[in-house]
Amino acid sequence: MPSPALSAPLPANGRGILLLIAAVAIFTAMDALAKVLITSGYPVLQVVWARYTGQTVIVALALLPRLTVLLRTRYPKLQALRSVFQFGATALFFASLGHIGLAEATALTDINPILITLGAAIFLGERLGPRRIFGVVLAMIGALIVIRPGFGVFTPAALLPLGCAVCYAGYAIATRWVGRDESPWTSLIYAALLGTVVTSAVLPFVWQAPAGAGDLALFLVIGLLGAAAQYFLIHAFTVAEASAIAPFGYVGLIFATFWGIVLFGEYPDGWTIVGALVIVAAGVYVWHRETMAHRQARLSQDRK
Repeated sequence: MPSPALSAPLPANGRGILLLIAAVAIFTAMDALAKVLITSGYPVLQVVWARYTGQTVIVALALLPRLTVLLRTRYPKLQALRSVFQFGATALFFASLGHIGLAEATALTDINPILITLGAAIFLGERLGPRRIFGVVLAMIGALIVIRPGFGVFTPAALLPLGCAVCYAGYAIATRWVGRDESPWTSLIYAALLGTVVTSAVLPFVWQAPAGAGDLALFLVIGLLGAAAQYFLIHAFTVAEASAIAPFGYVGLIFATFWGIVLFGEYPDGWTIVGALVIVAAGVYVWHRETMAHRQARLSQDRK
């Protein structure tokens, strides 16, 4: 007979953490497969097309009974803008994979939580205090350690994941805005739909026929993984507090390093590891300050 401790349901935040880790693991696996295809000579936009088209088909089939309702939006322009940001983030990250290691690209992209903090202060009116500024500066220092400009290590391709981080921050801020009034599934549908339409329009000009059944399977799996990862991600932030689970997104660095070593023989050097740790430390520091400030505000409200 199982003990009560073992049979008790997992707390909401615990389930959210597991769901987020699953989402991150699937995303990094998708990125690794995208790198396999891109380094094999397939155009970046063709791989991006597979990612979005697969997600669009799967999401449309899953939500078919409610699709017409979920397509209604109060913010069509903002939905279009956030979809453009997400498409830019995916395209820039995939483009970087043909030039730099998976772990390096992931580390540079992981400055996005700090950029989201900065952007929220600028565009959403959230307070930007000295501790947040310190976190932003620390993350930028970490990024500079990874790319090391002026030391013969920097390549222009390193700007691609940084551009991805900027686009993702814009996507997250726009999502935060529309998320106040709309279902996350509405946002998911629009993001996938725009990526599918744009890449489908370009596809005839870049299409390269898959070399065999194995490559064709990779294109199909990328779409499936993208849809699965988005589902787990949305579910994670639905069942748990964002502030409680957000830092666990950094485990993506571990998964990316694993795939880089196993599939491509890419071992991050010491400076890359140091820079990645600085970026993670900056993100965790800002998260900690946000959590403490939120708790203090809640306590002060309870006392009134």
